[in-house]
Amino acid sequence: MRLTVFIRLAVVVFTLSVTWLFARMYLPRIWRINISRSVNVSAPKNKCGNANSCSKDYFAFKIVSGAASIVGPSMCLENKLIMSSIKNNVGRGINIAFINGSNGEVLKTGSFDMYDGDVNDLLKFVKPVPVGVMAMVATYDDPASKLNDEARKYFTDMGSTFINKLSFRDNWVFLGVVGMQIKSPFEKHIKNDRQANKYDGWPEIVEMEGCVPRKIA
Repeated sequence: MRLTVFIRLAVVVFTLSVTWLFARMYLPRIWRINISRSVNVSAPKNKCGNANSCSKDYFAFKIVSGAASIVGPSMCLENKLIMSSIKNNVGRGINIAFINGSNGEVLKTGSFDMYDGDVNDLLKFVKPVPVGVMAMVATYDDPASKLNDEARKYFTDMGSTFINKLSFRDNWVFLGVVGMQIKSPFEKHIKNDRQANKYDGWPEIVEMEGCVPRKIA
């Protein structure tokens, strides 16, 4: 009888000891896992999905050209989608948005077919815009067949260096200022080259993102 009691007591002590050791060895680890999961909050995304954030004195922007004749271009400013296929306000040719450089307000947007359209429609749209207004530009499909010298000069005066080289089915994205008269640092261009094209008959998309200074009123 005494032996049975002793054995039972030994089993209880052994069980308690093992339980205590298990708790000591594993519970802190479990707690750390649970804590890390509970506080593992992903870092906030930058505006427009950009790789880097912008200071308060700058606008975050992203401009993406069209892909072949299938996917339209897109423009984002301060996390706001300005032009895209989703908004149904882009089209073949040159897509342009005019922006208030002080507060980021979208003044007007337009899309102009440079294959079958009339370049005068583009000129009538851009000429009334006053000097100092910011512009975002993205091409889709063919941006150049109907361009004339007057239209090219307009974009040159905005700071573009590639507009005079823009040809059939080239991809081009640009951010400039009306009448700036100096080279813009925000511009990318890919030539339509049969040997290098990513798509059948079209170059790959061109994408540009960054921080553009706000205009001081």
